[in-house]
Amino acid sequence: MEHLLIGLASIVVLGIGAQWLSWRLRMPAILLLLVVGFVAGPVTGFLHPDELLGDLVFPIVSLSVAVILFEGGLSLNVAELRDLGRVVGRLLTLGALITWVLSTAFAMLLLDLSGGLALLLGAVLIVTGPTVIVPLLRHIRPTPRVGSAVKWEGIVNDPVGAILGVLVFEAIIAGGIEAGLGVVVPGMMRAVVVGALTGLLAAGFVVLLLHRHWIPDYLESPVALALVVMAYAVSNRLQMESGLLAVTVMGSALASQKRVSVRQIVEFKENLRVLLIAALFIILAARLPLTDPDYFGAGSLLFLAALVLVVRPLAVLAATWRSRFNWRERVFIAAMAPRGIVAAAIVSVFALGLVDAGREEAARLVPLIFVVIVGTVGVYGIVTPILARLLRVASPNAKGMLFIGGGPWVIEAATLLKDLGVDLVVADSNWQNVSAARSAGLRTYHGNVLTEGALEEIELQLDGIGRFLALTPNDEVNTLATVHFRELFDSSRMYQLPPEETERERRQRGIPQHLRGRLLFNTDATHAYISERFRGGAIIKRTRLTDEFDYDAFREYYGERAVPLFSVKESGDIVIHTTTAPPSPKSGQTLISLVDPAD
Repeated sequence: MEHLLIGLASIVVLGIGAQWLSWRLRMPAILLLLVVGFVAGPVTGFLHPDELLGDLVFPIVSLSVAVILFEGGLSLNVAELRDLGRVVGRLLTLGALITWVLSTAFAMLLLDLSGGLALLLGAVLIVTGPTVIVPLLRHIRPTPRVGSAVKWEGIVNDPVGAILGVLVFEAIIAGGIEAGLGVVVPGMMRAVVVGALTGLLAAGFVVLLLHRHWIPDYLESPVALALVVMAYAVSNRLQMESGLLAVTVMGSALASQKRVSVRQIVEFKENLRVLLIAALFIILAARLPLTDPDYFGAGSLLFLAALVLVVRPLAVLAATWRSRFNWRERVFIAAMAPRGIVAAAIVSVFALGLVDAGREEAARLVPLIFVVIVGTVGVYGIVTPILARLLRVASPNAKGMLFIGGGPWVIEAATLLKDLGVDLVVADSNWQNVSAARSAGLRTYHGNVLTEGALEEIELQLDGIGRFLALTPNDEVNTLATVHFRELFDSSRMYQLPPEETERERRQRGIPQHLRGRLLFNTDATHAYISERFRGGAIIKRTRLTDEFDYDAFREYYGERAVPLFSVKESGDIVIHTTTAPPSPKSGQTLISLVDPAD
């Protein structure tokens, strides 16, 4: 019992630890998860997932993949297809067909597989999936159009490849691929109809529950999770492997409807997805036996090279021919087809079934698919981020800032930051402030930032913007804006001015910490205080610190009334000073601060 507990706890701790380390090192999380899994499993023998979970390995993996696909579906708003529909449709049809045909041909030529097994492997290799696509997209941050196309393909082709694989498997079991091909087309149609209808019905039921307020807020996410699992199981019961399509359709339907808000469900599923991906890849890597000759054979490595260098580029070339995508975007899409946990789970199940049916050759499918998974994750995880920067299809490093509120002192500080190369957007409902910001050469948004439409409009201007500062004179607006924009910014990168002195204690008791941003500058630096100082003649000043005039000299020269606001490092990185992180700028940095004019 204790051994099982330690093993299960280790999977979670190692998975989340690898995710954190990847964040610190700015590396793709999938690569570190695979490395940690390898070391914990086959290298050291510390983890044995099959001993820990037994026959529950594949049911747990299947349910986890269903939840991950549902979460991926929640990011698929049908409105995105207005501009991308043609390309996405061709990637999912023509691109998938080319991938299947060429993968089958190379499997027969390079791996010496029989026709039936080669067709089965080719069908499974259509699958990429959100378990690897979404983390890589988050790491690379491609431009919106190309990112949306890759995201749609990666999420939707998971159920497509799974369904096709099941049908080819059934055809082989039925008496050979020649005798069984008649089941593929009608089986695919049944799976699409069953999966789509089940997903739409489940999504409609969730909308009904939320619209009628039949469940309390704290049960919204658990009830949605229960319905996802039920939709997956019911759809699979009606038509094998249609459950993946059902949960994907369910998520996309919820994301596309406008009757109710599903923000709480989205936030819950995002957190759950991180945990599930971490655990699944640790389990995946820890299960690998490293003694099979197919891991290191020349045929396996040539097959991997053919998938990366021939199959994927030809499939993308055909699917994007005469589209609005330029050559840089097409090259990026061609360099983005990693395989993940779904392919491994499907192939493992098929191999067991075929071996039991007397097809001993099918045992080779498992090591081959793991070669493809490890190889494609490694190649695309290392090469694609570099390629994206060279092709200029990756969003710039998010060092910029979104200022909510544009009073005179805010515009002055923003102008100094802009002169130092910092990208900024100033949003305000006051046209006079917006006009002044535009005159200073700043990007602006005019309107009430607390409306749903404003959130979508501002999001289009946020390339390179990674930090949020609420700087209005109204403390309630600052707090509400922080809550409103939380889905676009990490909480560690959200800031707001401290509340007024006379109400600070009451407000801090009344507003929980998780609903507020980090408090800027120092506890006295309220909007009223800075504005009054500014009107009284104080200025926002830029000071370059040197060995002769360091921060101590700065404090001695300008006195205790000086309020450091920002520090700009020589590398261009910005340090925003807060009440919990007081300034400690070094020589060579540039300090932007509120000071009284020197005599």
